[in-house]
Amino acid sequence: MRLLGRDDELAQLRAFVAGAMESGGSLLLSGEPGVGKSALLRAACDHAVGAGARVLSAAGVEFETDLSFSALNQLLLPISGEIGHLAAAHRDALTVALGLGEGSPADRLVVSTAVLLLLQRVAGHGAALLVVVDDLPWLDRSSAEVLRFVARRLVGTRAGFLAAGRTDEESLFDHAGLPAMVVEPLGTHASAELLSRCYPALPSIARRGILAQAQGNPLALMELPVAEYDPTADSARGRLRSHFAARVGRLPGRERRLLLFAALHGSGDPRVLAAAGGEPDGIDALARAHQLGLVRPTRGGFDFRHPLIRSAVVEASTGRERRAAHERLAEGLADQPERQAWHLAAAATGPDERVARLLVRASRWALGRGDAANAVAALLRAAELSPLAADRGRRVAEAAYVGADVAGRIRSVPGLLEDSRRLDPELRSSLEVAVAAAYVLINDEGDVDTAHRLLVKAIEARGGRDATDRALTEALHTLLTVCWFGGRTQLWAPFHDALARLEPNPPEVLSWCAATFADPVRTAAAVLDDLDAAIAGLYEESDPVRIVRIGMAAFFVDRVAGCREAHWRVVEDGRRGGAVSSAILALIHLCLDDVFTGRWEQAQNLAEEGLDLCDRHGYRLLRWPLWFGQAAIAAYRGNAREATSLTESMIEWAAPRGVRPVQWYSCHVRAVSALGECDFERAYHHLSAISPPGVLASHVPLALWGVLDVVEAALRTGRHAEARAHVEALWVAGVAGLSPRLALLTGGAEGLLADDDDLFEQALNVPGSERWPFDHARVQSLYGERLRRRGATSRARSHLDAALDTFTRLHARPWIERARRELRATGATRRLTGADRALTPQEMRIATLAATGLTNKQIAERLSLSHRTVADHLYRIFPVLGISSRAALRDALNSLPSGP
Repeated sequence: MRLLGRDDELAQLRAFVAGAMESGGSLLLSGEPGVGKSALLRAACDHAVGAGARVLSAAGVEFETDLSFSALNQLLLPISGEIGHLAAAHRDALTVALGLGEGSPADRLVVSTAVLLLLQRVAGHGAALLVVVDDLPWLDRSSAEVLRFVARRLVGTRAGFLAAGRTDEESLFDHAGLPAMVVEPLGTHASAELLSRCYPALPSIARRGILAQAQGNPLALMELPVAEYDPTADSARGRLRSHFAARVGRLPGRERRLLLFAALHGSGDPRVLAAAGGEPDGIDALARAHQLGLVRPTRGGFDFRHPLIRSAVVEASTGRERRAAHERLAEGLADQPERQAWHLAAAATGPDERVARLLVRASRWALGRGDAANAVAALLRAAELSPLAADRGRRVAEAAYVGADVAGRIRSVPGLLEDSRRLDPELRSSLEVAVAAAYVLINDEGDVDTAHRLLVKAIEARGGRDATDRALTEALHTLLTVCWFGGRTQLWAPFHDALARLEPNPPEVLSWCAATFADPVRTAAAVLDDLDAAIAGLYEESDPVRIVRIGMAAFFVDRVAGCREAHWRVVEDGRRGGAVSSAILALIHLCLDDVFTGRWEQAQNLAEEGLDLCDRHGYRLLRWPLWFGQAAIAAYRGNAREATSLTESMIEWAAPRGVRPVQWYSCHVRAVSALGECDFERAYHHLSAISPPGVLASHVPLALWGVLDVVEAALRTGRHAEARAHVEALWVAGVAGLSPRLALLTGGAEGLLADDDDLFEQALNVPGSERWPFDHARVQSLYGERLRRRGATSRARSHLDAALDTFTRLHARPWIERARRELRATGATRRLTGADRALTPQEMRIATLAATGLTNKQIAERLSLSHRTVADHLYRIFPVLGISSRAALRDALNSLPSGP
């Protein structure tokens, strides 16, 4: 039957299918429930099959949103035989995700890539392929993320992706940037024609009432005339739901039972349903349901005519019937333990420890895939089913910890902790409660000392030595973080004692973090080989928590570069609503790595994104590393006012809470500002507050960042003994062996003290040291100054010129001026060149808009930036253009060279 009033939509769909069969592509349909999206999808499928394409289809199911990869399983089951042709990594990842094989959960990116390769293979070795997905808002999150990844990458293949969602329900596809088509209600003429075709004898007065109530919705037009009047229904949709429920009520018991299996399982595949319910195959088993218009036949079985019917089937069943259906479905899912656990949980009538344990296992799987929301849901349901109060409280506490540590739900944690204590008053000193409570204390209030006492007491009460005790190792990871934020050496003793007691050996990641993040000067060297191997293997890692912990271990030994790709995966997952806390930590690592490697514009953007996540989700403690990143860039670029404002905010928050590292980071920023202004006495004072010269303070890893700064400030202020002591301390500790960056800075410090050209040359030639351009230019500049004072003018100019180029590219204004002064002292007359004056495209846009008189806020809105970013850009633009006010912008821009 021709779809009335849909000629334009059908023409667009036919054109899409034809294009997708040739070169791939994606299209999303959206519209209100009942507007005809599913009918358009079926028409597109029929057209595709008629054109020789193969169709794979799936639909989101309201009752399966907690089952990871359930929709993907439904979609790919017909081509599961092709999975064996994929490369081993992709084959294994996909078989585990779909429940077709056993193994560790794979990274979401690997699974997504495997699905893309599978679809490309199927489309490339036969007929073109059309993937059709209905009811996007009801897809389980794991499937939705994979399909969104795939949909954005089909251009250039012979596979198309066509899907439909509802305008009243959000989905992950809403902001995916895919081509979209809105399915509008039928016009007046088409609505009247459809109603007349379906009900030619309908009286005029009833016809007018139906047309007015349906408002062009095709489903309402076809069903309302035969729907009984329901005074409780306040809308056409409400009347339809009541109408379908009444039809379901007229079915024989056997058919209602079979429809219930289909609704709860999410599939009308008769083979699956027969295995679960013992029903005969085929649509013949649903003759009455078919006659009443509740289901329609498909190539593989049957489907509900509309999602409202699926909901009506479930609502019309009794609790006993639903539990029985879930139990029978679970019996057929022994090879899919996660799905089985949820069906058993739905079937449970009371506490059941076996099911609770299956749900805890399901939560581990979900967490390993980065699906923190489902992990929390599984733990809370496991708590409900736990017979013992102690187990209930412990599982609620674990849900609280996962919610705070991964899922971005820190604001819900106090309520969950209160629930756990109510369930088991004896739980107060348990590890699970202590870890969750400590996380809230340090991330919200910043109460380091109380968090430390809670954790130490709980760890000691556990008295455990088992390195496989997950609760114990999680507590130690949290204690490590608390000790680091406390910044006092005495806090570390209980952590190191507990770590040493673990048998047979502490978990690797915990050991690496303890060695490189706590006190890298003394303990990092012994684990660097193992850490490097772990970083190299991050490409196949899926657990966001493990990824950011390896990034933490890499941080102070300058190995974040190898973690960046994995960290970006964590950030992308967080952007999609996944592991939010892990995403913030990944943003911090990426941001600060960008600060030190000279990608300052990107660092600013990452800092703003991270701060927004912190504010939205309540992670107050995690704001200050991002403030530090912004403050450091401001200091490097000579924006003293902004640097001071940010460090004051950091100290104002941290000082009353005893978070000492914040004060060290603030001192580092102020020292950088002072060095840029050649105020070496002030720089020496701030650096000494971090770690005294000649000492690399215990458990103060930040002391590594100032190894060159301390020596320069000491020498410039006449403290030669202190400079000598510091270089000796660096040599004794073997700091240069920890990373190329530290070798560069240590070599520069030794060269300053020893007046030895070879030491400078060796430092500048350390393999990989150029990755840190600002530090490299610092050493070049200092070497150039030394050569100038010795009369080696030509060599001095070479190094100073190279340093000036780097500082100019970075817009590091104070260092530009220092390098220029030294160049002038060599007799060079290098003028401000076009390259020196060049603005980045972003800066040029901002400067041009500012020259027209727009405010920073107006510019920010037009360019989708923050007003702080605009102000920062202008603060750098003015000295580059040689001006000091906005009024001079127009003339300065007009004077720029127009060509290269």
